[in-house]
Amino acid sequence: MAETYSEIALDHFRNPRNAGTMQNADGAASVENPASGAVVSFQLRIVDERVVCAKFQAQGCTATIAAASALTEMVSGLPVAAAGAVTRADVDARLGGLPPTRRHAAALARDALTAAIADFRTRVGA
Repeated sequence: MAETYSEIALDHFRNPRNAGTMQNADGAASVENPASGAVVSFQLRIVDERVVCAKFQAQGCTATIAAASALTEMVSGLPVAAAGAVTRADVDARLGGLPPTRRHAAALARDALTAAIADFRTRVGA
């Protein structure tokens, strides 16, 4: 059975938002799914406890790229605590629902964000 993606997910895959890297990120991390080999890296610029810029790089399937792209949009402008509270289900919903066999991609993107926030906290000693 073919996997069906929403138009929102396909748009994020075809036109990823905030893809790339940033110099001197305030928080950065990469997470890999050992089962699929997919990798998501997040880099954050944080000013006054607010995410002012989020960038990603992803290597993986359509869902992996779409989830990372959507998540950067979701957290940009949020306080760090609110960004850290975004769930896998929130990412899945933002994409109009991922195919059941691809929902792990939303979790991978979320894990990369969480790790980047943890990196930021370590750097600032919080």
